Amino acid sequence: MTTATFSPEVLRLDPEREAERICARIRELMRREVKRGGMVVALSGGIDSSVTAALAVRALGARRVVGLEMPERHSAPETLALSGKLAATFGITTCVEDISGILHAVGCYEKYDQAVRQVVPGYGPGWSSKIVISAVTDKPRFTTFFLVTQDDKGEQRTVRLPLEPYLQIVAATNFKQRVRKMLEYYHADRLNFAVAGTPNRLEYDQGFFVKLGDGAADLKPIAHLYKSQVYQMAEYLGVPEEIRRRAPTTDTYSLAQGQDEFYFSLPYQQMDLCLWGKNHGVPAETVAPVLGLTPDQVRMVYEDIETKRRTTRYLHLPPLLMEEVGWL
Repeated sequence: MTTATFSPEVLRLDPEREAERICARIRELMRREVKRGGMVVALSGGIDSSVTAALAVRALGARRVVGLEMPERHSAPETLALSGKLAATFGITTCVEDISGILHAVGCYEKYDQAVRQVVPGYGPGWSSKIVISAVTDKPRFTTFFLVTQDDKGEQRTVRLPLEPYLQIVAATNFKQRVRKMLEYYHADRLNFAVAGTPNRLEYDQGFFVKLGDGAADLKPIAHLYKSQVYQMAEYLGVPEEIRRRAPTTDTYSLAQGQDEFYFSLPYQQMDLCLWGKNHGVPAETVAPVLGLTPDQVRMVYEDIETKRRTTRYLHLPPLLMEEVGWL
């Protein structure tokens, strides 16, 4: 393969054909394997949940899709408005579950603040924060975590985050994904519906999900699509432009946080091409000029892809048994 043949066009798909293929597969799996009457989709106001919901409606009809909106005190202000607009566009019945009370009851916010105060003792009411990482293209084979805080006067500070408070912060925020999934299955059970997962290929491949949280689902309709392809599907399916323009966000921390700040080496457009190149054996020397990177930087991203695959493999595994059991 040459530079002339490797370009963003490798991720171009026929959205009409792909939508029909996915919808046919959804109907087949629901009928033959899942055997449930419809689908519950957690709506975040983001591109992935929006495309998943649109495909579910296309496959099953709006009456057999329920959108679940689950804000909490750290959710972005626009989250509910965007998820509501998506639901209205596709005629989806929605249910709003504010999970702040549940998170408070299990100590999510208290445990989070406690961990932050190990690094920034003055952290308290009126403050906000997020985690960011060092660029893998600058420091190969080594990721450094930083805590960004903003005080009640709007002043920001960035400090290196030691391992122990980092782990506690992540563990506390994982309550959010697991509480949401608990409620998704509550509504799925009461309706005799299935739960739809919303990860794209980049997230699924690289383990960017919480085990028994947003990683849990009965079907994952877009897990084979690169995020760039999800945007193509969104335009074809008629997802509102405001959602298609929204920058990818974790919507987990009290400070706005992009996915490339927290987990991925590069913005999704570049990460998609690196992942495609890695999956198809494209040399770093071919990928680099297309992305405006050096071959060494692309090789670092390739190494980071493999590292994440190794370290997050357990997230994809079912419970491990000591020996084979049952008839499955």
